[in-house]
Amino acid sequence: MQKTVIIIGAGPAGLMAAEGVRAAGHQVQVYDAQASACRKFLLAGIGGMNITHSEAYPEFIQRYYDKADWLGTAIRQFDAGALREWIHDLGIETFIGTSGRVFPKEMKAAPLLRYWLKRLRESGVEFYMRHKMVSLEKNQVEFDCNGEKVIAKADAIVLAMGGASWPKLGSDGAWQAILQNNGVMVEPLQSANCGFYSEWSEHLQTKFAGSPLKSVAFSFALGDGKIVSKQGECIVTKDGMEGSSIYAFSKYIRDDINACGHGVITIDLLPLQTEEQLIKKLQNIKPKESFSKYLKRTLGISGVKTALLYETYDKDQYQTPATLARCLKSLSVSFYKTKPIEEVISSAGGVCESAVNEKLMLNAMPSVFCAGEMLDWEAPTGGYLLTACFATGHLAGQGVNDWLASRLA
Repeated sequence: MQKTVIIIGAGPAGLMAAEGVRAAGHQVQVYDAQASACRKFLLAGIGGMNITHSEAYPEFIQRYYDKADWLGTAIRQFDAGALREWIHDLGIETFIGTSGRVFPKEMKAAPLLRYWLKRLRESGVEFYMRHKMVSLEKNQVEFDCNGEKVIAKADAIVLAMGGASWPKLGSDGAWQAILQNNGVMVEPLQSANCGFYSEWSEHLQTKFAGSPLKSVAFSFALGDGKIVSKQGECIVTKDGMEGSSIYAFSKYIRDDINACGHGVITIDLLPLQTEEQLIKKLQNIKPKESFSKYLKRTLGISGVKTALLYETYDKDQYQTPATLARCLKSLSVSFYKTKPIEEVISSAGGVCESAVNEKLMLNAMPSVFCAGEMLDWEAPTGGYLLTACFATGHLAGQGVNDWLASRLA
């Protein structure tokens, strides 16, 4: 009763699907365009492998924005707790950091991947590297392997080829046209968890490009009037802003850019002090003192923070302590474009929710399933991206097993 299943994409989603299908007794063949598995996973783990987050489920699932209900089906079955247990079964210990993020004890992705691949190979999973998919039919895939055409057939196929960020590691989004030619609805891939371009003055570009903007708070006004806020820091670049705090707002800023050509974020340069406290300090004025010295003496503001004040407001808008305090608490920075998708952490868009069933099988291509970042969802950094990749891979594996069982009944 053993069937053959092809997994295309040797990232976390694809390998998780492979593990689940192989556990059901089917023959599993994993294909990938790169020379080795999980290239993006390994690179992401160099600075410390943030595998998931310890946040309670009701808050955790909301990190997937408008796709929370859809992804909830997968994540409820393989949530952060289940993912940690799975890692422990590989012999890797984990711990929860002060931010609530979950890390392997060694803070590295390589040991986890090494043990996982060993277990998969020992279970009988076969790997075929340097195979790039060039065409797809219901039960047949054509690959290019070093210039040679390779045809592979299977009873079911799982696609887990990622989005389009970091294409040098294999996720180049080339699958979009192949699926669309097969009648699959796909949302265009866009930058997510990304920096943005802004139009700075020559002074800011020359003097402060690369400067860290620390101990500030960012806020964004949603269309329904709700304000989303976060304290943190970022980097002011020559042409915009980068950094984790900016990435946390990337969906909102990008959506506004798509809708009206620009997205605006508000920055509070002194979030630990109220406007009234600032006004009181700013009233300590000394005759003939320069404005920059006045700001540094009274509030400790200098460098890039002062430059951003000049960048945002005309001088006549902050001539009194009250108006100056208001400006310092609400700098509006406008962005006009995302950083290129090739340079960003992850991508939004992909195979539409309406294009798959509850087990992630393509409606237009029965027996073909999708998982991971190929699907149309996005999430901030902090372990949420990886959790959804593992969870959707787990669900797709279940879907394959159920589909094959139904064909045998």
